[in-house]
Amino acid sequence: MISHNVLKKLETRLGYQFENSDLAVLALTHRSYSGRSGHNNERLEFLGDSALNFLVAEALYRRVPKATEGQLSLMRSRLVRGRTLAELARELQLGDFLLLGPGELKTGGFHRESILADVLEALLGAIYLDAGLEACRQRVEVWFAERLEKVSVTNQCNKDAKTRLQEYLQARRQQPPVYQLLDTMKHAGEPLFRVCCQVADRAGVEAEGGSRRIAEQRSAWKMLISLGVEVEQCD
Repeated sequence: MISHNVLKKLETRLGYQFENSDLAVLALTHRSYSGRSGHNNERLEFLGDSALNFLVAEALYRRVPKATEGQLSLMRSRLVRGRTLAELARELQLGDFLLLGPGELKTGGFHRESILADVLEALLGAIYLDAGLEACRQRVEVWFAERLEKVSVTNQCNKDAKTRLQEYLQARRQQPPVYQLLDTMKHAGEPLFRVCCQVADRAGVEAEGGSRRIAEQRSAWKMLISLGVEVEQCD
């Protein structure tokens, strides 16, 4: 379990003090530590994910008044994707507080991107149950402050690779790309997907990722490069 002193250290890093410390402990509990339903952070993660999507959308709506609905969606997807959440969790050093089972401890689960992203969402869900939406809004504004300052309609990194590839082909009156799932496998206990992106009259390009969506984005990015389009890798 987590001692009082360790919990206080966590609260300092989060910038939030829990009324119900059991919620904080539950948010830090990975299913490998307690596989029993309701005794790990998966339900809190679900709740936190919903709150995060709404609050980031709200923040973007206020900060980027000239953005279209599609542009807002793209900006939000970049801010709430797993990689960004894992980066934030590392900045807050949340891995130091995770409750993991022996297998995850042995394989370095406290460094794993998916686990770190999940615990950040779970903690937000715990804060929501502890103090409501306004407390969550304050934490999101602080945690995402630097990243929210950088978003803009003209930032090409806010437009994901699949969207850019589709628009590139549409502008040239070409057929949209086709994404084919080639394989699913396991790597270090985590799912790994391999996808091929195909465009008419060009050889397909393959890429892998921890989800099918990520694999498709990476394959689209590689296809843009093969077409000679100058892009920054955002995923």
